[in-house]
Amino acid sequence: MSRRAAFDFGSNNETAPGVYLRDLCRRLAEQRVSGHAVRVETVGALLVIGVVLLLLETVLPGMVAGVVGFLCIVGGVVLAYTRFGASVGNRVLFGVILGLVVMAVLWIRFFPRSRFGQMLVTRQTVGELGVEKPELLNQTGKALTALRPSGTAIINGRRVDVVTEGPWIESGAQVKVVAVEGMRVVVRKV
Repeated sequence: MSRRAAFDFGSNNETAPGVYLRDLCRRLAEQRVSGHAVRVETVGALLVIGVVLLLLETVLPGMVAGVVGFLCIVGGVVLAYTRFGASVGNRVLFGVILGLVVMAVLWIRFFPRSRFGQMLVTRQTVGELGVEKPELLNQTGKALTALRPSGTAIINGRRVDVVTEGPWIESGAQVKVVAVEGMRVVVRKV
């Protein structure tokens, strides 16, 4: 197989980037070209493609790029072990681990503050939940269900889920709102 043939994808109609990357990784891993330089380039290409795909995973949805990138890196390390022996394979493995750790630290440290990272991060509240009911404080109403200690009461003509301060309150009893804590409306028997 010539060097050009390793990158020639032919005229098939599959257009998904994952298909091209999968074929590229497979063809690079299956190369049987004699010569030491081509094999080193194959290992290097797999490692570089894997790192680029892992970086792209942060902006591409679906985990496809990350999985293919990880497989390319593993393929590069395995290829280094099988073609060059344990000594070179260990060096490549150590280099990959060290490189990935350094890249991860740099990515975590600098990416969120970068211009591109700022475009991906939302810093504002998208909407209100509308769960707070401060207007109910000190209002009175009637327990619609038995409050043991939670239930439903009618306060200002509205059905409201409420909780008692502790003791049970029977259905139909008059209640007063003594606290509003987010969604939690606390009542006491009048």
